[in-house]
Amino acid sequence: MTKDETPSIFSPERAPIKVTFLIFSGSSIMCVASAVDPLRAANRISGDTLFDWKTVSADGEPPVTTSGLPVAVSGRFNPAEKTDVLIVVGGFGTRTQGTPGLVSGIGRAARSARACGGVEAGTWLVARAGLLEGRAATTHWEDMEDFAAAFPGTDVRPDRYVIDGPVFTTGGASPTFDLMLHLIRTRLGMAVALDVASVFIYDQARAATDAQPLVSLGRLDGYDPRLAQAIRLMESHVDRPLTVAAIAKRAGVTARTLESIFGRSIGETPGAYYLRLRLNTARRLVLDTREPMANIAERTGFTSAAGFSRAFSKTFGEAPVRMRRG
Repeated sequence: MTKDETPSIFSPERAPIKVTFLIFSGSSIMCVASAVDPLRAANRISGDTLFDWKTVSADGEPPVTTSGLPVAVSGRFNPAEKTDVLIVVGGFGTRTQGTPGLVSGIGRAARSARACGGVEAGTWLVARAGLLEGRAATTHWEDMEDFAAAFPGTDVRPDRYVIDGPVFTTGGASPTFDLMLHLIRTRLGMAVALDVASVFIYDQARAATDAQPLVSLGRLDGYDPRLAQAIRLMESHVDRPLTVAAIAKRAGVTARTLESIFGRSIGETPGAYYLRLRLNTARRLVLDTREPMANIAERTGFTSAAGFSRAFSKTFGEAPVRMRRG
């Protein structure tokens, strides 16, 4: 993978390729399934092992996903073992996982492969291995700001997935499925990709460059665009909250109508929903980062650390400092 002139894996080719999934504990089972199962289905539909995949872990033990379900692996990750594609799948805690030796091994294995990918927080280890310097990449929206600060030489994008030469990255489970369908489509053709999508009754309605939403609305986008627009405004102004009146004006309705829309669709007021959205963001920062509480308060739109702590305690039943210690 030292030269971008190496033929891309995202091009028409029916020759089998070897794919190694390096999976870390704390990964989402949905991310693992979204990465592996489309390739399994493509093999079954094509009647041949066109994707020769295996799963490994850093220590050879089954990594435990966030749901508590372990993933069976064939053994320990061996950087010297030949593979065409190395895909690092990570989740909670992955950004700090990986000894210098393991990170170096990821770099060595990736550079001798045709392509390397990072799924969700696996992108952190791909970046730490030096594989994203000067390249475009994405990661889960929860980590995007911290990831961009940690790797200033990377062009961090909010896209669902990004392919930059021999390196690809995805933002989560659904974008990973999108990426795998793209891989199948470019290698084996649209007919096989459609058959794979049909196996999972999967409707790919998003493009790779669509931004990852803070709140996944699903089919709500098609039912009430005013609700969707209001929530999109809220998620893009977590650090500097808008008034309900300002949100209503931008959504083209009165504040009273917006209250009615939220009450009918979600069962709470726009203000209550907005506060919950900000506090959920704060809770993630409290639990998943070492960010000072004053910074978290500022990043989630609170004018004081004391006010933030009171609102947090009222919602979650304990102060943010105590929750982090626990």
